[in-house]
Formats: sequence, structure tokens, C-alpha cells
Amino acid sequence: MKILGIESSCDECSASVVEDGRRVLSNVVLSQVDFHKPWYGVVPEIASRKHVEWIRPVVQDGLAVAGVGLDEIEAVAVTFRPGLIGSLLVGLSYAKGLAWALGKPLVGVDHILAHLYAPHLERDITYPYLGVLVSGGHTIIARVERWDHIEVLGTTIDDACGEAFDKVAKHYGIGFPGGVAIDKLARSGDPRAYRFPRPSLHKGSAFYDVSYSGLKTAVIHQSDQFWNGTAEKSLPNIAASFQKAAIDILVDRALAAASDERLSTIIAAGGVAANSYLRQRMAEEQGVQVIFPSLKLCTDNAAMVAGYGFHAYKAGLVSDFSLNAEARVPMFKRKYP
Repeated sequence: MKILGIESSCDECSASVVEDGRRVLSNVVLSQVDFHKPWYGVVPEIASRKHVEWIRPVVQDGLAVAGVGLDEIEAVAVTFRPGLIGSLLVGLSYAKGLAWALGKPLVGVDHILAHLYAPHLERDITYPYLGVLVSGGHTIIARVERWDHIEVLGTTIDDACGEAFDKVAKHYGIGFPGGVAIDKLARSGDPRAYRFPRPSLHKGSAFYDVSYSGLKTAVIHQSDQFWNGTAEKSLPNIAASFQKAAIDILVDRALAAASDERLSTIIAAGGVAANSYLRQRMAEEQGVQVIFPSLKLCTDNAAMVAGYGFHAYKAGLVSDFSLNAEARVPMFKRKYP
């Protein structure tokens, strides 16, 4: 069973054909990084306009690379939430038109659940496990019961982890995307040069919630206060010290959640899952199996949408043409979706 997946939730325009939820026949991704680089962040209007230009040829390329005709597609799966509303609407509108023209089922896919499914494209993974989704828009620690159900144990109360990376990188002119630029620069820095603070959350936050606003502020406006007094005050040292603090916050919460939930497997997903220090730190942990997707499946892509869409279609979760895009989903509810 071949599913066509379409992803346009942010600035990547992607189409993929996946067979039986696992075998990736194609995964075409066009990135808009160069168009957003001058602003050190994704500009929603530019993103949606580029999707309008690219969506048709990207889908055509996805089918061509897979060597599959439209008549061989069983269903069209598309991201409908969460993300930039303009970008989502482009992919969703195109998917609706294509499904209607072909007389094929339309399957709406949640971007968060698709990211957590990404590692399943490359290996067999037994449920339940702890899922850690970290990206520019999301930071979620969850108990993953099955492909279509997670229990949110913790999330960010302010900035997402990847968002903090982008803002620090923008302030210091390090580069865009901020996560990639800081990760690269940090390799030549001393992570002990600055002792940046870890968050102390207010009462009422979940035990596994994280916060990046205070860390971001300390790095941008108060770095001298946290300098160790001996190391060089350099950008590589700031990058390395910030990266260590940001990742350690996440890893400490995730390990605590896995232990308390008695889960021996942790899955990391999302763009920040490509971070080299996160991968190194998690690899050093004993008593827990940590699984990362390959780098090409960390960032937004349509293969994870098509893979997830296969299971949704088999379960009868077919959408009608009234399906609308949703920019946000409520993270305050712990049962998701």
C-alpha cells in the first residue's frame, strides 16, 4: 500500500511516497533556508508564497523519484496541524484538490505525532516508550502509548528549545538556522566557560516541564555575570556553554520522566534531535536505550507524514474535505490528541 505524503507546516516543502508505513520510496525536501537567512528566522509570508510556487513540482518529483504513478497511490496524507497557518493551508489545499481529483481518501496528519513516528521508518520499536520531541516550535516530553496516542508529561512553559537556539544565534550574528550554527561553533568552544543558569519553575508547572526564556535572557543580556573568570570571552565559548545548558535541561527532565514511568526506551525526534551534543549526552546514559532518527528524518519531511498516514488510513481515520488547518494545539491537556 503506497501513501503519498505532503508536508508544508513551516519552511520545508516536501513530498514522499512510503509503502506499507515503512519503506520510503522517495522523500523530496526543498528547504527555504536561503530565503529566510537575512532575517535569522522564518518569515511566514515568504514561507507560504514559496510553498505556493513549489508544492506542485515537489509532489511531481516525489512521485517521479519513487517511480510511482498517481493511479498507484492508495491515499493522500497531509500535515494539517500545528504550524504556520499560511504554510499549512498551501499543503492542505493542494492535498484536498489532488485527493478529490483522483477520488482517493484524504488523511489529515498531526505534525507532532508524525515526528514521533519518524524513527519507526528505520527500525522496529516496541511501545510504550518515552518520546522527546524538540524543534524550533515544540519541546515535548511524552509517554508514547501507540502511534496515535501520547500522554504529555512535560512541555515548555515559554520558548521552545530550538527557538532559544535561533534567538541566541540571531543576537550574536552566529548564523541561521541557529541550532545548526551554534552546534558547529560550539565544537571549538569550552562548555565550562560560562555557568549559565538552569530554570527554577513556578509552582503549578508539571514536574517535567522545561523553560528556556531565562536561559536565553542570561546568554543574551547577562553573560558576563555567569563567566567563570578564567576562560576566554569568545563566541565559541558562549555557544558551547549555552548549548550544554540548553541540552542538559532537556536531558535531565527526560531521564527523570523515563525512570518514573519505568520506560527503558527513549525516542528523540525533531530538528534539535540532530544536535551533536544531545546525541553524545544521551549515548553516554546507562540503563536506557536511546533511539534517534537519521539526520534527514529529524527535520520536517513528508516521509514521516506518509508513514503515519498509512496507519491512520488502515485504522479508518480518513478526513473529509471540511478538514481545516490549525496553527496550534493545546498542550495544557495531557492526553493527546
